[in-house]
Amino acid sequence: MTDMFVVGGSLAGLAAAIAARMRGFRVVVADCAHPPIDKSCGEGMLPETVEALSTLGVNLPDPANSHPLHGIRFRSEVATADARFPKGEGLGVRRTILHQLLVERAAALGVEMRWGVRVGGLAEIHARWIIGADGQRSHVRRWAGLDNCVRESHRHGFRLHYRAIPWTDHVEVHWGRECQAYVTPVSPSEVCVALLTRDPHIRMANALAKFPLLQARLAGASIETNERGAVTATRQLRRVWRGNVALAGDASGSVDAITGEGMCLAFRQALFLAEALESEDLDTYQRWHRRAMRRPIFMADLLLLLDRFARLRGPALWTLESRPRLFERLVAFHTGGEAFA
Repeated sequence: MTDMFVVGGSLAGLAAAIAARMRGFRVVVADCAHPPIDKSCGEGMLPETVEALSTLGVNLPDPANSHPLHGIRFRSEVATADARFPKGEGLGVRRTILHQLLVERAAALGVEMRWGVRVGGLAEIHARWIIGADGQRSHVRRWAGLDNCVRESHRHGFRLHYRAIPWTDHVEVHWGRECQAYVTPVSPSEVCVALLTRDPHIRMANALAKFPLLQARLAGASIETNERGAVTATRQLRRVWRGNVALAGDASGSVDAITGEGMCLAFRQALFLAEALESEDLDTYQRWHRRAMRRPIFMADLLLLLDRFARLRGPALWTLESRPRLFERLVAFHTGGEAFA
């Protein structure tokens, strides 16, 4: 018997465990995988993500294994628009490195971690609170009857790492026909390239031709990792808790990866969930969760308009290039919740 049992030991599960342990809960985390756990993602943290990670007491990686990020750049064949973050600094870091840092923080706090353990149902768990942090295809969500969605849409994501000296301190989003490639420096000698598309058959090898500027940058760069793929979803649930079960991370809902908000939502959810559990008032977590999802979903909808409508994309990117202050306000709203006016 424990206070909290977390199903899922990826970033969201470890963050929830850390936040609860900081408030004195006895916590067990179980995952069928073994650390470090990897995932197909862009590996860039926005400034508010770095801030939430710091609140959890997780040490940031050393400069040899990370890269500072100072803004966002949109690129196409017709326009380039960039804006710096209005406050704070983002960070690019390999997913496996970040996961290991959370594992170390959880272990230092006394979280009990059970790796290589598969949970077969809620009846197997003896805990005051059960947290489902087991990803987009969450078993805990289904077992608890929380699968009912307000909305749901899917795309596909693929990721590779290239051995190349970063040419920018911005996250670059390259806009092409039917897909986007976003580039994140993750060390002084490595960049992460993630491809987002509605076509499940596209792969990085044939997609780079759609981005001639990026293809030229990567000419001669060696590929450092195997290509990983995953589904990226915008999913909004009606409820994120029932009885003694609560959801966190992608299990609780998600936004398209083009927003770069996944890690930030997971870390902030962990902090608010721990507070709600301490006060035994999960209705407050439900209300906060609904509010916290509004801005990322709005931004996902806005950005995906440029994906769906090619005729809109060119004029929109040209407008952002010619009116940099407009793009700066959009980035400020996206990264910090400042009013977009």
